[in-house]
Amino acid sequence: MSRTCVVTGVSSGIGQAIAGRLIAEGFHVFGSVRRASDADAFRTKFGERATPLVFDVTDADAVLRAAGEVGAALGQGRLSGLVNNAGVATPGPLLHLSLEDLRKQLEINVVAQVGVTQAFAPLIGTERGRVGQPGRIVNISSTSGRLATPFLGAYCASKHAMEAISDALRRELLIYGVDVVVIEPGAVVTPIWDKAEQADYSPYETTDYRKSFAALRDLMISEGRKGLDVAEIAEAVFKALTAARPPARMAIVPQRFKNWTVPRLLPDRALDKFVAKLIGLTPV
Repeated sequence: MSRTCVVTGVSSGIGQAIAGRLIAEGFHVFGSVRRASDADAFRTKFGERATPLVFDVTDADAVLRAAGEVGAALGQGRLSGLVNNAGVATPGPLLHLSLEDLRKQLEINVVAQVGVTQAFAPLIGTERGRVGQPGRIVNISSTSGRLATPFLGAYCASKHAMEAISDALRRELLIYGVDVVVIEPGAVVTPIWDKAEQADYSPYETTDYRKSFAALRDLMISEGRKGLDVAEIAEAVFKALTAARPPARMAIVPQRFKNWTVPRLLPDRALDKFVAKLIGLTPV
């Protein structure tokens, strides 16, 4: 195993594309899935360079067991990379979102990411006795980590948190020679948009946000299905893991000027007005 990487959430979408790109470049990928059937599918799809790990990122004991499996496979070698990709998006206006849903969003997208990082960090480079160059950690964030969207406040908060955690971790890991790179995708064409269309939004049908929430949902599903190919995110991750001096963060955004450059240049109040007009957030 000359180059090895752990990628979480490889059963579909971005995670599966990342695994496929790395395997094509000669990596051995340990990919996390939550179900045994997905483990079999991952192994069948990618062959001998793919080793499935069955765990939920929120199950600390299962994560530690998986790290032990990877450590045994590596012997005294080091892991070349860890890609924290697994995550969820929980929509809903913050005034009406249940605190249980908020906690679940932060548990999966923030706390669990730190837990996975802690479990695999010794294999990446914090355990002194291992052989080889220190590896890298790649955290899959989102443009939502720097541009908050109404009705996705919980998700945006989780990605804002991962941006801060990534910066702090990158600086803390300087003593080990381990780098941390953040990938910030915009809209990407994945099965998530089908799930979003089929989700139950009935808890918010009786709120004052009913029409604007529906407008944003329809807009995001429409734009999402015209978004980036997952291969573009996978390519960015490959570069983050292999480039001599990768940038600390890489924003991969469709129609970049409209969707990234301009919103980040606008004053906050101006952006508020634009968003309000776009989805009908007017006084009731």
